[in-house]
Amino acid sequence: MSADEEDVEFMPVKSADRTLEVLEYLSAHGSGGLVTMSKDLGIPKSSLHGLLRTLEHRGWAESDPTRSFYRLGLNALITGASYVEQDMVVSRTSEVLDELADATGETVHLGRLEGGEVVYMAKRESKHPLRMFSAIGRRLPAHATALGKAMLAELPDERIRAILPETLAPSTEYTITTTAALVDHLAGVRRSGYAIDDQEATLGLRCFAVTLPFGHPSKDAISCSVPFARLTESREQEIVDLLLAAQRQLTNQYDSRRTG
Repeated sequence: MSADEEDVEFMPVKSADRTLEVLEYLSAHGSGGLVTMSKDLGIPKSSLHGLLRTLEHRGWAESDPTRSFYRLGLNALITGASYVEQDMVVSRTSEVLDELADATGETVHLGRLEGGEVVYMAKRESKHPLRMFSAIGRRLPAHATALGKAMLAELPDERIRAILPETLAPSTEYTITTTAALVDHLAGVRRSGYAIDDQEATLGLRCFAVTLPFGHPSKDAISCSVPFARLTESREQEIVDLLLAAQRQLTNQYDSRRTG
């Protein structure tokens, strides 16, 4: 049976599906009131209250004293941290991320493409007081980030159009807002071998990214983010060269493991 056939025949267990919807809602919104969550998720308040009480009992959710307002519990953090610790790409790139952070003094990320979004998998902080805000597990739209554009550029144009809507939500005034324009832009990313986010995700910040060699098309990329106040033309080229060198280093290591 093919994967497509399995997907067609798959029927989720309703209670498990609802529980995961609640966890995903709390993850996306940070917290939620019982009434609002019931309306947004289409789950009756009595059923939702029972689910939330169970999640609270198991450490997956926490509530206020009235049990009408909920957020994720400690077990969500423990499980998420365990996922990152066990991830092979995170472990393989750890040393390279350290080296990039030391060489640039800037914020360095490892990101993974999931649908039309990028998820931060690892981070090294800038040594400077002026730095970008980010956190492991944070999601950003792929079309607005250098990480996302680097990975999207490895996909065929028709696949990009299937993943993303025609109109793209802007993060700043500089964000590309149509998939047609993004596809044209990604042709340049393919030619250069790296992607740039030029204030498209955060004003005052430019980010550079390259993909990693652990699959094709790649689902992982690394980036370096720099405030405009610390950027010069020569500095930009230095950062791009360091990223491309890191990409080659990881490619050589990966090829050696496969052939050794």
